Amino acid sequence: MKKGRILVVDDNRNVLTALRILLGNYFEAVTLLSSPKQLHSQLKEISPDIVLLDMNFSTGINTGNEGLYWLSELKKLDADLPVVLFTAYADIDLAVNALKQGASDFVVKPWENAKLIATLQAACSLRESRNNVKLLREKQRILNEELNREQDICWGVSESVRNLQRLIEKVAQTDVNILITGENGTGKEVIAREIQRRSSRNKEVLITVDMGAVTESLFESELFGHVKGSFTDAKTDRAGKFEAANHGTLFLDEIGNLSYPLQAKLLNALQSRHIVRVGENKTIPIDIRLICATNRDLHESVRKGEFREDLLYRINTIQVEIPPLRKRKEDIPPLAGFFLKKYAAKYGKKDLSLSPATIDRLQAYHWPGNIRELQHTVEKAVILSETHDLQINDFYLFRSGPVNIERNHMTLEEAEKKLIQYSLKRNRDNLSAAAAELGISRPTLYSKMKKYHLI
Repeated sequence: MKKGRILVVDDNRNVLTALRILLGNYFEAVTLLSSPKQLHSQLKEISPDIVLLDMNFSTGINTGNEGLYWLSELKKLDADLPVVLFTAYADIDLAVNALKQGASDFVVKPWENAKLIATLQAACSLRESRNNVKLLREKQRILNEELNREQDICWGVSESVRNLQRLIEKVAQTDVNILITGENGTGKEVIAREIQRRSSRNKEVLITVDMGAVTESLFESELFGHVKGSFTDAKTDRAGKFEAANHGTLFLDEIGNLSYPLQAKLLNALQSRHIVRVGENKTIPIDIRLICATNRDLHESVRKGEFREDLLYRINTIQVEIPPLRKRKEDIPPLAGFFLKKYAAKYGKKDLSLSPATIDRLQAYHWPGNIRELQHTVEKAVILSETHDLQINDFYLFRSGPVNIERNHMTLEEAEKKLIQYSLKRNRDNLSAAAAELGISRPTLYSKMKKYHLI
């Protein structure tokens, strides 16, 4: 199948004729130029995926400087456009220098057809990969803007939250690796986005990876990318999350769920600051700000031999601990009011308020699902409400027999298991509905069900 548009620039008409016949069998469009002076107009007109550029055009001049000049001009117009250089044997040192200035590769004249085609197809795949990265980054940028536009954060008034704010203000402007810890639903991803928003990388993307949803077989492909044909389903080249997050922030959620063997691969990438796509030997440098999150005690996991100590030190330059909602009950009224205003606007219900008795009951509840549970509870109450003043009866959670963690002296894992069982029962074992209610992805819910032997 023909794929890609190629622009060939060479002043030798015999070369152009030969390339038109050869390349026409492999590329969907082949444009030939005998002079580089038309490059600017042709670039805009045909938007090529790759350029094959000769290094000498003027009669009697073989320095290759013309090729370097036009290479720089092409890079000014499109920095990501792959440029493959045509060079004679004597120009190889010059071609190597050109690689340092942004050329993708070079081909020696007279060329071998198979090698030329392979080189150009590799450059075409590089262009496709770069476009995929751009698309992913653009989608993520739009998502980040939408999240920031919603101002999807309410700090609260407790002293513990004020301390949290002060810590984030100090570390956000640095590039140190941050580990955010806290129970499920405490808002770890919200804090990660706030750190990104306040950082020097706030114009770049934040790429999120749910480590609990990444299977072992696809770990390297998902994080580091792959090249076409590297495994059965690798139909095209694909950039990984590290590459997509380059110059921005990479947020690895549920880092505690990563299996021990995969931890070594992640550590190697973080230490070397480069990655290698599956099926490829070329290293790709990465420049990211790393933020991780977990609801587990990783120091305890290290003690049990479940988590690498060297990886923990690598990701944990600064630890940000988010306290559970039950330990900062003074934050419940402002948080409930924040969500009430948000969902009243979303569902077109004006002038909604919470009665004092309702606020008292909200503060008396232990919120095993933390802020996420409070958010979903308020949203449901807004949807079901029939009066402007929301009463306790609008919050059906209380009629369903909530889990009382303090009363039952549960561990965090026991509470999480109980909450999952509770949600599954209420949703009649509908995994998608239960996952949505719990505020996690379906694969994450499935992973947790396996962990707690619920399947």
